[in-house]
Amino acid sequence: MIRLASLFLLVLLAFPLSAHGEPFQVLQVNFEGTVSPASEEMLIESISYAQDSGVDLVLLRIDTPGGLGQSMRSMVKAILNSPIPVAVWVGPAGARATSAGVFLVAASDVAGMAPQTTIGAASPVSVTGDDIQKTMQAKVQNDFISLVRAVAARRDRNIEWYAESVQSAASITAAEALEQNVIEYVSPSVHDFLADIGEGGFTHDGEAISFAGNQVVLETFKPGFSYSVLSWMLHPQIAYFLLLGGMIGLFFEITHPGAIFPGVLGGICLLMALYALSVLPTTAAGILLILFALVLLGLEVAITSYGLLTVAGAVALFMGGMLLFRDPYGYLHIPTWLVLVPSLIFVAFASLIIWLILRSRKTRFTSDSDSIVGQEGTVISWEKENGQIRVRGEIWAATAALSDFTPSRDTKVKIVARNGLRLQIEPLSPEPTNANG
Repeated sequence: MIRLASLFLLVLLAFPLSAHGEPFQVLQVNFEGTVSPASEEMLIESISYAQDSGVDLVLLRIDTPGGLGQSMRSMVKAILNSPIPVAVWVGPAGARATSAGVFLVAASDVAGMAPQTTIGAASPVSVTGDDIQKTMQAKVQNDFISLVRAVAARRDRNIEWYAESVQSAASITAAEALEQNVIEYVSPSVHDFLADIGEGGFTHDGEAISFAGNQVVLETFKPGFSYSVLSWMLHPQIAYFLLLGGMIGLFFEITHPGAIFPGVLGGICLLMALYALSVLPTTAAGILLILFALVLLGLEVAITSYGLLTVAGAVALFMGGMLLFRDPYGYLHIPTWLVLVPSLIFVAFASLIIWLILRSRKTRFTSDSDSIVGQEGTVISWEKENGQIRVRGEIWAATAALSDFTPSRDTKVKIVARNGLRLQIEPLSPEPTNANG
């Protein structure tokens, strides 16, 4: 009996069990890139999946330069209110958690970083990437500082450093973050991080949690194809390019009816862009300026303005791109050069189309001048020596080549000469004469 008890004790020491007598289930969520509505949706979906699947811990592995302030707030809210503990690990080596990523680390139940990673630089910036000025800077910065202080205080982390990361754009390495109580662990890999937090333990909603490293069952969350498409489409620069692509396709279809492919492709791009713009924080002024640029370029085809409308369209397109996005937290912007280059390319492309159209019209006009002579037409109306005739479906002003020729309606005539926009005609066949007597 004593031997059985000793054997049982050895088994327990060799294979420790969790508090629930089951393996410790961990769901790893990999997040790389900018913080956007797509990443927000992925995090919320992963927490919901973990709750339904009986997962014990959600591990968010991040490498982000920042992103949308509103999406960041939603992700912080999801982490703070998650019924399942959420751990954040910045990795692998070379990764970063800057701007919005700082808030995700601060909100986590337990945080770690890989060696050779950085965290910080959470100061808000304007839509052009520059510092926000004066009153708006104070408002946004104070809002961010109050948020990060409250979150860091809840997790018992270095409140002053987190506030400084927003106020002074402070940035530190993983070793410095550990030393200054910004994070709890520096771990070279996900498995090492899980072993560290399992051994050291952490709390979630007042409940102490610990586990052994050999109890961990790690599952990777797969967001699916829709997330990949959504995250790609909701990137501000991609949304802007889709909008320009849609405009170019429709412009080509309008100026060249029957091409079909440019119109279809342009319509798809435009619909995708409109969806992305409906999700991203955009301004009506930016969208209207871009659409106005398309109208001006379209008018250039119909009105001879010697390039004035094209220049005006280029200015409207550039200003529309600069004003298109307005993130109240200042993380979302399109670089100036990225707005300028597509504007110049778009104008050059539109100018080429306009030149081809004008050239084709001139060629057709010259060709018509030579080929219309000798054609047959039908009189539409006539008064004295002048009237109108229909030739090849076109209506022309006409005058009689013979002084005694006065045709009636529906008379078939022949064009013998052309003078500008007026044709000279003569009877197609001799007019019938009445016999006397």
